[in-house]
Amino acid sequence: MTKTDIKSREDIFLLVSEFYKKVRRDNVLGPFFNDTIQDWDTHLQHLTTFWESSLFLKTKYYGNPLEAHVKVDKAHNNNSITELHFGLWLNLWFETIDELFEGDYAENAKRRARKMGTFLYLKIFEARSID
Repeated sequence: MTKTDIKSREDIFLLVSEFYKKVRRDNVLGPFFNDTIQDWDTHLQHLTTFWESSLFLKTKYYGNPLEAHVKVDKAHNNNSITELHFGLWLNLWFETIDELFEGDYAENAKRRARKMGTFLYLKIFEARSID
């Protein structure tokens, strides 16, 4: 199979869908997502819009990922998210991109995920100190 770059919303939906199949099956990450997300179809569309906005610089996403992740951290075993979770998440994201795509947008999706993971990780721990 010849891989192409991420070019469209459909490509992003494929990436997000395949990635979250892996996340949901993961022994460490799965419980966080499976216990939190009730409507996966809606959530995958929401995440597709987020990544479409991020990669193609389209202002379509109006959500607060930081707030959502802080709530998940508080809800699961009293702040149990660690750097391990972000590392596993990032590795699965990179793996999924590499399986499906190659090119500038694919590499940008990796860079943006790494930056976002670092930001969320730091902000989750910051939020713990405020409580």
